[in-house]
Amino acid sequence: MDTGNLGILAGIIITTGFFAMIFAIVYLHKRERMAMIERGMDPRAYKPQSAPYQNLKWGLLLIGAGVGLFLAFVLDHTMFRSISDDDVAALYFSLIAIFGGGGLFLSYRIEKKEVLDKEDAREEK
Repeated sequence: MDTGNLGILAGIIITTGFFAMIFAIVYLHKRERMAMIERGMDPRAYKPQSAPYQNLKWGLLLIGAGVGLFLAFVLDHTMFRSISDDDVAALYFSLIAIFGGGGLFLSYRIEKKEVLDKEDAREEK
């Protein structure tokens, strides 16, 4: 197959996949609403559960990943200059994972502290 035919084939597959995905999302949403009606639930009253600390979690994850990426860059250009690029790639991935996980752990600790503080305030009343 030449490049022109591959481009046409890729365009057809991508377009078909996009419309199939949209159809599946709409179909499953309507099916979910029908199942709720069959069980006697009101679909308009259904509200997804809120996640109050979601922004904190994402923020700390991205800050941790950014710090890990920056630290890997600094280490790469100062200490590991003589090592080949393939060996240093593991440094980037590992430090991003370590600091991203540290951000998630910090988010967990903050959420836990807030929940415990709220429980203590309720018990005092």
